[in-house]
Amino acid sequence: MDSLLIIGIALIGLSLLLIVLEAFVPSGGILGIGSLISAIAGIVYLFKYETLWGAIGFLGVAILGPMVFVFSVKMLPSTPLGRMMLGRSGEEIAQDRYESTQAQRSKREHLLGLEGITTTHMRPSGVVEIEGEHHDAIAIGGVIDRGTSVKVTKVDGLTIEVRAL
Repeated sequence: MDSLLIIGIALIGLSLLLIVLEAFVPSGGILGIGSLISAIAGIVYLFKYETLWGAIGFLGVAILGPMVFVFSVKMLPSTPLGRMMLGRSGEEIAQDRYESTQAQRSKREHLLGLEGITTTHMRPSGVVEIEGEHHDAIAIGGVIDRGTSVKVTKVDGLTIEVRAL
């Protein structure tokens, strides 16, 4: 008779394991269905052993099943497999964008006071070439024709202001 108890508990344990796998392995619900079948079979075996054990098994599955699944889903993004499946988090993407913007700003700040040449007509915005690199810029003081020498007068974030020489 004790074998019914052992089989029932083992089936419920298998059910909980399958729920965890369902969160980590995309199976289209097959593992979830297997978990449900295993849980029901485990509860039936426990009821055959003793009614009290069957009730305990039913309550355990009803409480632990959803808890284990939610915990598994919450843990998924912090596992290597989860990061592969879900990609980078929003915080990581935002941090990369912030660092990229900061790098561009610091790169452009050294342009202050340098001279270059316009590669387009600036009415008032256009493109200037400074130290062999092309930059979007805004002309201060009116329209500047293409091929005119300019000097960077202000760098504000990603905005470059130039004046004709």
